Amino acid sequence: MTSPTTRSLEVDFFRGIVLLVIAVDHISGSVLSHFTLHEYAFCDSAEVFVFLGGYASAAAYTALATRRSNSAARRRFFRRSWEIYRAYLLTAFLMLIGGALLMLLKIDSPMLAYTAWPALLARPFGLVFDVALLRQQPYLSSVLPMYALFALAVPAVVPLAARRPIVAMFGSLLVWLAATPLANALPASYAQAWSFNPLAWQLMFMTGVLARVQPISDDFHAGRTARVLTCAAIGLALTFAFAKLFLETQAPPGYMKQNLATLRIVSFGAVAWIVARAVYAGWIGKLAHKLPSVVTVGQQGLVCFIAGACVSLALDSALRAMGVENLGRYPSHWFAGLVADAIAVGFLLWLARFWAARKATHAARAAEDARARPRLPVVDGRPVAAHAGNRRER
Repeated sequence: MTSPTTRSLEVDFFRGIVLLVIAVDHISGSVLSHFTLHEYAFCDSAEVFVFLGGYASAAAYTALATRRSNSAARRRFFRRSWEIYRAYLLTAFLMLIGGALLMLLKIDSPMLAYTAWPALLARPFGLVFDVALLRQQPYLSSVLPMYALFALAVPAVVPLAARRPIVAMFGSLLVWLAATPLANALPASYAQAWSFNPLAWQLMFMTGVLARVQPISDDFHAGRTARVLTCAAIGLALTFAFAKLFLETQAPPGYMKQNLATLRIVSFGAVAWIVARAVYAGWIGKLAHKLPSVVTVGQQGLVCFIAGACVSLALDSALRAMGVENLGRYPSHWFAGLVADAIAVGFLLWLARFWAARKATHAARAAEDARARPRLPVVDGRPVAAHAGNRRER
């Protein structure tokens, strides 16, 4: 897709799409959510997001290790894990605030229980303690603890995937097979506290890592096997779409998503191969160049995820207060759903652009400050002034 040390435009584009989809998928009454992946496949944006997270993490680690050193790359991902944990705490806090507003405004919504606000009222100190220790994860904050653990694992799994891909793949498969019983070792105040079992979802993350460090060759893409796989993937994807649209009568049980069921993996694999072929053909790159605002959303992933969680909760609550839980037969419901979608998508596009400009301004100021500082000669890796100061102290 790209060289090992450059950032992939296509990956940022897909991450932007997924972040927008996550926001609208969590809005009851959304119109756009009826045209997203979960309506036509047995997987959804979660698989795409975790796969892309593995791909992007491997790209970032490899680039930093090549440009600087392995130790610098390790330190960066340890800091990244801490950043994600802090983002989780912020998101959990915002979810609790959302629950408080729902109760204050007397909006009858199941989201109230998901935000854990009733539990906070019942045992405030206990819940805060549980949230900090990942024992309870309010609503959409639940995906971030998994990412914090993955960031900690990146310095180990990326070099392993680069040197011994077979060991990495089969090791990940073994952990996935044992994920359900091993989940009992995770800190949790109740059975479903982890909406995403990280021991299962690491398989999707590892697949993304391997896709980056062991890319499919151009010769394979040009060969007959790739064409056969494409035909099989299209047939499988169409079969799953038919089953979702015409045969499925009720939503699958939540544990299938929590523990990354085999059906979800196969469904994602079919879709992923079709998309990989589109990337190889250059179609996605051309589309990404035409939609740079979506690419910017993908580049500002963490802040857009937090904002998307908050705006989807707010819009979902507003639609429920208006009685628009499902689109139904009323044109007014469709109009309200479209307005909610437009607000969610428009807000994230604006926020990503604003945040990118803010970061660019801070980087420019930092560069100016660095240029303004006097450059001192260095002896043994330390400025001469520092040596002189040490001599004076002695």
